[in-house]
Formats: sequence, structure tokens, C-alpha cells
Amino acid sequence: MNPAQLERLADHLTKLRLFKSRERLEALLQQAAAEDMAYADFLEQVLAEEVAAKASKNVTMRTAMARFPFVKPLETFDFAYQPSIDRKQVQTLATCHFIEHGDNVLVLGPPGVGKTHLAVALGLKAIEAGYRVLFTTAANLIAALTKAHAEGRLDEKLKIYTTPRLLIIDEIGYLPIERQGANLFFQLISRRYERGPMILTSNQSFGAWGEVFGDRVIATAILDRLLHHAVTLNIRGNSYRLKEKLKAGLVRPQEAEA
Repeated sequence: MNPAQLERLADHLTKLRLFKSRERLEALLQQAAAEDMAYADFLEQVLAEEVAAKASKNVTMRTAMARFPFVKPLETFDFAYQPSIDRKQVQTLATCHFIEHGDNVLVLGPPGVGKTHLAVALGLKAIEAGYRVLFTTAANLIAALTKAHAEGRLDEKLKIYTTPRLLIIDEIGYLPIERQGANLFFQLISRRYERGPMILTSNQSFGAWGEVFGDRVIATAILDRLLHHAVTLNIRGNSYRLKEKLKAGLVRPQEAEA
């Protein structure tokens, strides 16, 4: 192939926004010549690499837009340390069928047992499956809604939290919620009800949500909508931070069991 033809091909690929193929063009042509590849095989390889590159770029972009506090895949979750979790159930959730079915996922358990890790890991699986995901803590969510309400922009802000296919709300119950915040939270839950699934984590049992939201009526209304179509994961185990202290010898095993 002469240089002029190579330049024309590169220009065509650039105009078609096939940037991976443009980057790999010479190497792919050399490989095809060396292996005497059939035209169809060569075309399939070129397109497969382009599709893979675009998919990877989209995943990276959607992961950044999700605003995760960290990126930890499900494969790094230590199920052996948390035997109370049904691994098969989590793997079923990782297929993301719960999103298509409109089911919520509620992850309950004391601090440090991996609730956020599970929520983020499932969020990453959703992104890989092509869904748009948004992560927020309950405190940040309510602060944002309260500020928007005071500025007359509540509908605009609610759309930000209702547009993503999957919304993750972390740390419900770590801080008390005032009545106005509880009402705003209820408005969001109502807007997503049976339209957009959510993953929520909490260190409080459902029975304590009346105290968390400062109003048992509002808490009941929230739970009624959340639990209508929901899967609940209840983690009963030690904190991962305690695990690291055990490894470092900072805590004796008998103290961990107490």
C-alpha cells in the first residue's frame, strides 16, 4: 500500500470518528498481510477493536459522571469475611435484571461492613450494562434539595436525581434528617416510584427510620414505596476496618468477637 492511499484511509477513519482504527491502522494492515487474512476477517477485527474501544470510553465517561466516592468492582468484595451475605443473590443482582424489573435494592448493616462497596460495585455493573448511574449520600442529597427549594429550583434539582436510570443513595441514618429534608426526600422517592430503581444503604433497621426522618408517617410512606418492589440485603458482620486492625495486631481476636 502506498503512502498516499494510507493517508486517505486514515483521513476517512478520522472523518468517521473511528479513532481506534485510525490509531491502529498500520499495525492492523501489517498483521493482515502477514497472516494473509481474508477480507471479512480483517474487517471484523477492525470493527471489533473499534467497538471495544468505544465501549470502554463510554464506561469510563459514565463512571466519572456517576460521582462514585471510589471505584471498587464486585470481584474485590470479600464475601468470605461477610458470610451473612448470599453471594448468589448478589451475583444475580449483578446481572442488572433488577433495573429492568424496576426493583430497589436496600443494603442494611452496621458501619464498615461493606454496604457502600456493594452499592458502588452494583453501580459499576449497571454502567457496564449501559445504564446511567448517579451516586450520592443522603446528607448531600438532602442538602442539595434543601438549597434548591430555598432558591426556587426544586423541580430542576429533582430532575437531576430522577433522570439517571439507577440512583444510589448512601448512608441513610448516619445523620438525623429534619422535617423539611424528610419531605423533600419523600418527593424524590415518589417521583422515582415504579419508574426508576434505586440502591439505598443504611445503618438503621427499617423500624428506626421513623426516628431517622423525624416523622413516622413520612418514614412509613417512604418505606411503602421503596419496599413495594425491593430486594433487601442485611449484612450482619464485623467492620472491614476491624479486619485490618486484626491483621496489624492492633486488636486481639477476642476483642473482635465481643
